[in-house]
Amino acid sequence: MSARMLVSAAALIATTVAGAGEPTASPYVGQEARNIKALSSDDVEALRTGQGMGFAKAAELNGYPGPAHVLALADQLHLTPEQLARTRAIEASMRSKAKTIGAELIDAEAQLDTLFASKRVDDRSLQASLRHIGELQSSLRQAHLEAHLAQTALLDADQTARYMELRGYEHPSTQDAHQHHRH
Repeated sequence: MSARMLVSAAALIATTVAGAGEPTASPYVGQEARNIKALSSDDVEALRTGQGMGFAKAAELNGYPGPAHVLALADQLHLTPEQLARTRAIEASMRSKAKTIGAELIDAEAQLDTLFASKRVDDRSLQASLRHIGELQSSLRQAHLEAHLAQTALLDADQTARYMELRGYEHPSTQDAHQHHRH
């Protein structure tokens, strides 16, 4: 090994060892000041207003349009007056359910946060709190997914294909063709 390589190797080892003792900043820095540690202010706002928060991705990305996006694309999808009215009703019902459940979820997360902040959390209270939060998350996701099911039943195949195109998604049949070509 040349002298130059030995010097370079020694410098690399010294730098690595020197950096090893330095604490690494947590990606959570600043979040300790949140009212509810597990929820950002954007999360709280989304829950309060009934937004999707990605809960319906399984439907959306597999060709089941969502009512809020269908309403935004109503002209391009050439919705009939009846489809438009029914889409508005689906969206309003979903939004109402999501707001109600979202408010309950915010409260449940606040209660969990309080258990930890007060140092009163134990196995039993933790399990009960997490079970309740899980049930609320499931109900919220169900409200969003059911809206996608109802919306899909309302559109014809051409409208659904156009929706996928307008949203920038590959049509499922195109995805299948791409997967078959890879094998």
